[in-house]
Amino acid sequence: MEELVIDTQNGVRTLTLNRPERLNALNDPLRSEIERVLTEASADDDVRVVVITGKGRAFCTGLDLADLEKRSASGSSRHGRLDDLGWVGRQALGIVHCDKPVIAAINGVAAGAGFALALACDLRFMSDRARVTAGYIRRGLSPDAGMSYFLPRLVGLTRAAEMIFTGRDVYPDEAQRIGLVNDVFPDEEFHERVMEFARQLASGPPIAQTLSKRLLVQSLETDLVTLLKQEYSSITFCFGTQDVKEGIDAFLEKRNPEFRGE
Repeated sequence: MEELVIDTQNGVRTLTLNRPERLNALNDPLRSEIERVLTEASADDDVRVVVITGKGRAFCTGLDLADLEKRSASGSSRHGRLDDLGWVGRQALGIVHCDKPVIAAINGVAAGAGFALALACDLRFMSDRARVTAGYIRRGLSPDAGMSYFLPRLVGLTRAAEMIFTGRDVYPDEAQRIGLVNDVFPDEEFHERVMEFARQLASGPPIAQTLSKRLLVQSLETDLVTLLKQEYSSITFCFGTQDVKEGIDAFLEKRNPEFRGE
């Protein structure tokens, strides 16, 4: 059974974590596949939006502890010992550096590095039967996979500290209220509602979306003057594209634009 199911339709590439018997916990093969597929999606012009979700009743419960025990028993390679990012760091960067909007479709429980996987995405939608938790503290661990970077930027430092220090569960109503997710959908409609949003996003102008994502990522660590220059450079580039001409023509002709990424 493939541990990551990949499906592309109407410009939307859906990545489904497919270890339902382990609540989609991350082992070595699945982690490597996520990293590889995100890189491919970023470079593939046929992909305009990426959706990450889980099979069964979980989104992702983080590191598979059974897999960790196996790897500990077999020892670590020299390459692994010298890796100062680890798979958790590469997972976060793979999402952030993907040039396509990435949506987390949180269909069920998301915990630890699985919650961080969702936090790294550009947009998050949650089933009304799902729940999320930092969870690390329950196992005597500190956060990884970008948790301590993304969570405070979404919900504020004080609330993030409380969620990380307690490891408590956060349910859909609270997640939406504090800005952790964009929207909550009924479980029976969840997949189709997320895909409807993703398809709408995929019909947008790809070049402008890529440049917009890059600006948003840079805005977290860039001073205002530098960002203003980057914005000006990006919008100047956009004005030279056929997509802008199509957008203006469609506006004047009172029709929906058909963006081709040209």
